[in-house]
Amino acid sequence: MNTPTEDIIQMLNPSDCFTLAMDEEIRQEQMPGSQCGFALELSSTPDITAIEQRIHEFGERFPLVFASLQQRGKRFFWCKREQQHPLFHHHIAPDTVNAADFHKQTVLSLLNHRQARETIPPLEFHLIQSTGKNTFLMRWIHPFCDAKGADLILKYLCTDDAEQRLRFDLPKLEPLVNQQLDKYKWWQKVLLFIKAKRHITQLDTLQSIIHADTSKAPKQLNFNTYTLSPEQTQSINKLTRQHVGLTGTSLYYVGCFMRALHKMNPEQAGDAYCTPYAFNLRRNKALSPLLGNHVAPLFAQAPKAILHDRAALFQHLKQQNANTLREKLDYAFLPLMWAASWLSLEQHGQKLRTSMRTGTERSSFWFSDIGNVDLSSASFFKTDITKIYHLCQISSPPALAFLSCQFNQQLTLSYNFIEPLFSEEWIEALHKNVLEELLLE
Repeated sequence: MNTPTEDIIQMLNPSDCFTLAMDEEIRQEQMPGSQCGFALELSSTPDITAIEQRIHEFGERFPLVFASLQQRGKRFFWCKREQQHPLFHHHIAPDTVNAADFHKQTVLSLLNHRQARETIPPLEFHLIQSTGKNTFLMRWIHPFCDAKGADLILKYLCTDDAEQRLRFDLPKLEPLVNQQLDKYKWWQKVLLFIKAKRHITQLDTLQSIIHADTSKAPKQLNFNTYTLSPEQTQSINKLTRQHVGLTGTSLYYVGCFMRALHKMNPEQAGDAYCTPYAFNLRRNKALSPLLGNHVAPLFAQAPKAILHDRAALFQHLKQQNANTLREKLDYAFLPLMWAASWLSLEQHGQKLRTSMRTGTERSSFWFSDIGNVDLSSASFFKTDITKIYHLCQISSPPALAFLSCQFNQQLTLSYNFIEPLFSEEWIEALHKNVLEELLLE
């Protein structure tokens, strides 16, 4: 769709293009694209008028929420729309329906809704309400922002002090991806690019293990969430420190999930488990940027041969991560993302997903750990937040994502999967394995 130059608001940064390529890959499978969600379960009905006012303020301060994602030539831009779409939607359950079913099915219908990329709202907020149950869902498309940005948007909404809300974001700043790239001379970027390419080539010497039933066509996203007790969470945190150290929480979850998957079928074809995870370019506890993606991809990979030895697996993942940091691979992927942003979406997506050696899917599963969600349980518009979980559409294969976060000293695990490549029964059995691994002394 062509648009006049004056309608362009902003060009996508290289990290946005990375997520847009995955959006296209998912759409090519007749699925809705890279829809994402954060869901807050609430103890009672919030102050709806106050929510609407805060969301209206947010839209006025960040008009990109009303933009349309459009293509010109090989590049994509956020462009002005003729009309603004509503940001807030209210869903009320009929008295005759089961409340839990209504909430889950409403969330699923919003995440599974198919709409043209040019017309889909970048961001929406939904209050789902029934007798005795309230869910606040933030739904967005991944090129609009990453998970940390979504977390910051929720923090913005939950911040009652107007002066404190002004501290969120400096919208005129250059994207962090570009800021980091600008620190390097051209020949340094070339060396980093080569280093990242060599790393991918090394990963691709092992064929990834895929558990999805790829004989079936993807139909819809489903999810199961499990919130552990404070006691279980405390035990897992202790075991995490014991096995991988204070900064290795994600590695502990990844290693446990790999072993849990392996138990589902030890004879599954492939040489290793491989999963991408995000490296956040924001400074620790930074309140900006909210919008746009400011992450680079890293990979955790473990050969099948070491999965039986838990200690060896964690040592391998720790060493792999240490090598990544020592070799500066966290930043080496930035020039790779910049170069790939000039490819067509089809070419970009193929290089993201496909092993150069085997021509098969590189990712065994997707993984995201939000960490501790810093939202006061008593600050959400005169009600309490009781649970938080997040969601995402996935390419098929791997058709499986393992998402985690901690809130109020409780760990919530969210299993996102594409039916019929996976079933709810299979996911329930997988969770039992994951819980066993997480709590294994």
